[in-house]
Amino acid sequence: MDIRIGVSDTPKEITVELSDKTDLKKLKKDIDSALSQETTLFWFTDTKGRQVGIPTNKIAYVDIGAAGSGNPVGFS
Repeated sequence: MDIRIGVSDTPKEITVELSDKTDLKKLKKDIDSALSQETTLFWFTDTKGRQVGIPTNKIAYVDIGAAGSGNPVGFS
């Protein structure tokens, strides 16, 4: 599943590919918790083991794709 994160003051978005076995309810809860606190970074680990830290005060939106959906036609 892909997670796309919009970052304030930046025209590009961050895309992180997570395992299709990722617990969506826990992921959403963790994101909500990070955004409501004074946390400075929220960390994701993608399917290749790469870790991505995103400053929570710069997150504009989070788009969670469906498991196994990959990239939709027309978007990269």
